[in-house]
Formats: sequence, C-alpha cells, structure tokens
Amino acid sequence: MRVMLLLITITGMTMSADHNKPEFRNPEHGAANFWQDVRFVPDPADSTGKKGVWKGWFHQDNIDVSKLNQGLIRAKVEGRWQEFRVVELPTDFLKWNFERRLAQLAEIREMMKNRSMNMPEIAGPHNGIVASHGAKRQDSYFTINNAVKGMGWLPRPEKLAELIQLLKKTWNDSTERKLAVLESLYQHGQEIFDLTKQTSLELYSQPNFETHTFLNQMSDPGVAIVFLDLPKSYELRAIAQMLHPDDPKLSEYERQVVEYINLIHDYFHGESPRKSIGVIYHIVQVFDNSPGRWRGQRIVPPKDN
Repeated sequence: MRVMLLLITITGMTMSADHNKPEFRNPEHGAANFWQDVRFVPDPADSTGKKGVWKGWFHQDNIDVSKLNQGLIRAKVEGRWQEFRVVELPTDFLKWNFERRLAQLAEIREMMKNRSMNMPEIAGPHNGIVASHGAKRQDSYFTINNAVKGMGWLPRPEKLAELIQLLKKTWNDSTERKLAVLESLYQHGQEIFDLTKQTSLELYSQPNFETHTFLNQMSDPGVAIVFLDLPKSYELRAIAQMLHPDDPKLSEYERQVVEYINLIHDYFHGESPRKSIGVIYHIVQVFDNSPGRWRGQRIVPPKDN
C-alpha cells in the first residue's frame, strides 16, 4: 500500500508526496497551523483524483473550562491567561430575544399561509456581529475582524439529550409542526436554555480554507458580539470555545453540544453535507448599547463590581 504523506506549512500551503493530488495554496490562511491528521479525500466520481475535500480536526488549547461548573472560565486573552466569571444574560435581553424570535416565527407562518416569496427579516437576535482579534490572515493588513454570525441558544446540560431527541423525532414533520416545536422552545426559553451562553457554527473553516474569525478565536478567544434591533442594541463580551466534531478530546457533553448546534441549524435549513464546527460563546459581560440614556453602559456585572 502506498502511503501518502501530507505536510502543512505555516504558509498555508499543502504539499503532497503524491504529485497527482492537488495542492492548496491560497491567502485565506493564517501563519499558524491548528490542524491535525490532515488528509485529502478524493471524490469517487472524479476520474482525475484531483477533486475532493480536505479533512482534519483541531483542539482549541487557549481555553480551560474545567471550573465551568463553578461559574469560572480560564482563557488566554490578550497574551495572558486570565480567569473570568460567566454571567447570565439579563431579563431585558431575554425578553427582547425570545419575543423577537417568536415574532419572526409568526412572520414565517404568515408568509407560508399567503404563499409569499418574500424572505423573513433575519436581523435582531439571529444575527450577532462578532468582533475578534489576534491573528492576521494572509490577505489582511490587521488582526481585527468583524463578521455576522447566526446565533442561537444552547439547552441546559440536563435538558440537552432530551432536546436532541425531540429534534430528531420531529425531523421529517411538516414545516407547520416544526414551527410549533420552535415556538414552544422560545416560549419556555428561560427554563430550557443555559442563560450564560450563545452558540453559533463555524461553517466554512477547513484545513484548506480558514475564516478570519476562526483564526482570531483560535489565537485569542476574547470577543465582542453586538446585536442591533433598534431601538434595542446589546453588546456581549464573551469567551469563544470552538468544538470540532472530529476532535477525539471532546467530552461527552461537548459532543452533544456539537450535535445539537448542527441539528438546530439544519432543522429549518435542511441537512448539511457535513457536521460543522460548533461554537459556544460563554458570556462574561453585557453592555446595553441602545440609543438614548444607555449609550454603551455595562449592565452585567453591575458597574460597581
């Protein structure tokens, strides 16, 4: 059996001992290599052997969640290890978030009823604007980056397995039934969800292509997330924990987290061809950026803390 050796250089170029395999060389890469067990899997439908996908996994080592059950998280932020206390999102944020999500589901139901082709509004709680820094991509002058990410909630640990089964059980149900399932979740959101977290997916990063958000969060997991839904606007300071579905070091809880985030994303969008990287944003501060009297005041923890 011929063994193919793959070497990943810090320039983002993949070189193969088998010259029939393609190389990836592009500016959408950083200076550091975070990937392990990188390999090229050819597309069996391609006779040339040059089409296919790059596989690999990573483990984020700039974050320590061993004390999370005590409400503490350690992370290497701005060049040094620091310990942060996670906080619950405030009542005003919860009310806005859950009510807006329910309103958006109602809009989707109304469009279905009227057979409207208009896309529903996706601003507000679904779209978090994530600011990150720490690593330059080869096509960038600066390390700072800003990206809009689809945001969601994560069930409390004791409810996670139950919610995964619910999504699987109703996977092939009608759109009307799925809307009802989601409405029930948000109607009981404060009881169902972990109020110290938001979640997202890192949809595009793979060994041969890395988003700037991915590179930054792997280098420095301290981020800011802004939600804009005038007259409301909130800014969350968070520690980003990225979980690759193939990482053998994931705990059972982390594996369930990755499964849930992918399931809830695909529940309405349709099944993806592969599982994507799950991201947990552990909230450590909350600011109210709404125009008027708030103007960016910190509300959690209170200003005197």
